[in-house]
Amino acid sequence: MRKDDLYITVPTFFRCPISLDVMKSPVSLCTGVTYDRSSIQRWLDSGNNTCPATMQVLQTKELVPNHTLQRLIQIWSDSVRTTHQNSSSDRVNHQQVRELIKQFVNDFRVHYSELEVNSDNLTKLLAFSGESQENLRFVASVAAESDFLGILTSFLVHNPGNLKVLEKIVPLWKMLLLERGSLPKMGKGNELYAVIISALKHGSLKLKLEMTKTLDFIISTNSEAKSSLSENSELYSVLLSFSTINTDWNTTLMEVSISCLISFAMIRRNRSKLVKAGAVKTVGKALSTAEIGTALTDKILRLLELTSTCKEGRMDLCNDGECIRALVMKILKVSNEATEHAVTILWSLCCLFRDHRAIDAVGKSNGMAKILLLLQSNCSPAVRQMAADLLKVFRVNSKGVSCLSTSYDTKTTHIMPF
Repeated sequence: MRKDDLYITVPTFFRCPISLDVMKSPVSLCTGVTYDRSSIQRWLDSGNNTCPATMQVLQTKELVPNHTLQRLIQIWSDSVRTTHQNSSSDRVNHQQVRELIKQFVNDFRVHYSELEVNSDNLTKLLAFSGESQENLRFVASVAAESDFLGILTSFLVHNPGNLKVLEKIVPLWKMLLLERGSLPKMGKGNELYAVIISALKHGSLKLKLEMTKTLDFIISTNSEAKSSLSENSELYSVLLSFSTINTDWNTTLMEVSISCLISFAMIRRNRSKLVKAGAVKTVGKALSTAEIGTALTDKILRLLELTSTCKEGRMDLCNDGECIRALVMKILKVSNEATEHAVTILWSLCCLFRDHRAIDAVGKSNGMAKILLLLQSNCSPAVRQMAADLLKVFRVNSKGVSCLSTSYDTKTTHIMPF
């Protein structure tokens, strides 16, 4: 598929639901949903056993080539190639790249409004940069000579509401930012807040994905920007909205947004702000109502673990019986990391702070049986110690009210079969 495809509207059913790119090798799962082979293979290799689009558990992981769709994509691709075969102006060489960047910089320095007229040049630069790593390095080197990245950043800062141009600038900006490895001076502090919020709230799904990935990079590499951006509670609410299970739910967007929230939560003072924005309730509901992959489950549990270290987070967790039940269910079911996160949360609620709401909720969820199974598994010493502490608490609690089931005698040691 040629990069000229960036200039036309691509049929939705030609795009992979995971990568949103045109499928090169479409394959279908047993659920009937078709994905690009490379994208779905990475999903399955990560330990996931569900269909990303429908969240149905896969009865088989066999990938069946969708030859009909592949032929349709090929026919469409050929027609596009024929239509654009004489559009040599869409292709740029190294010298033209230099000229495009120089023109962009000059236009910006004269007045911002002319950038919209030249937005097609941004598309050409994006297409050229995306063709190969060598091309990207070349664009980055030319950009460094003229502070092109700084100019792009400055435009974003001064024009946060121009979504038409943001759709073109942000992908190129992200590529150059990751290649450079750091923010230019203009991008520090709170200067980027308005454009980030604008893109996340009003942009297309693709723009939201690009901006969320860029935000994840920024706050992972720039502590000053992270600290400044973390002061804005609205950003938490917007990121959490991507974790709401609805018809527009996108697992990739949710996973990247959770990564951003985890990064913010690493600053202790931000945890109560996250809770007030609805972090525990939102991701807790996703954890208990949706079939999600291993990587996403690990991240949700990590975020809940961080929020459980503040009073507000523990209160929301203890008031959410379904979330507690989901925590118990994830033990020994997802990954070693997920088990450790879940046990740490339960240990904090039940042992460290002795909250009877949490203890009762774990008991009603057959938690004691899970803890006994965990003690017999090959878990880490730290997890084993926390499990032993939890078992002591449940045994003490069972003297009054059975931690296993109200239909069982409180002095029995039976284990519920399920």
